[in-house]
Amino acid sequence: MDEGYVEAVLALVEQIPAGRITTYGALAAVVGGGPRQVGSVMARYGGPVPWWRVVRADGTLPPSHGDRARGAYLAEGTPLKLSGGLDLSRAFWDPVTGD
Repeated sequence: MDEGYVEAVLALVEQIPAGRITTYGALAAVVGGGPRQVGSVMARYGGPVPWWRVVRADGTLPPSHGDRARGAYLAEGTPLKLSGGLDLSRAFWDPVTGD
């Protein structure tokens, strides 16, 4: 995988504010490629960055990430739905506008 692309993805993930989330697709809209390409970068190199702030388009994480991510969401005050899931409408961070 292209080192410049990996660095661009990780640098963008580092900009996501605590308590906010974004999607693989939203990141791909900025750095190029597609959501799966961004997901591949996160799977291989995302350990040092706040990986729990990047979710699927429906606001979910892969099941294997749930327990570790949940503690981070609670600690950061990430908006949750009554069901306990992430509230993407309230927590979404747009990497294009930075808001």
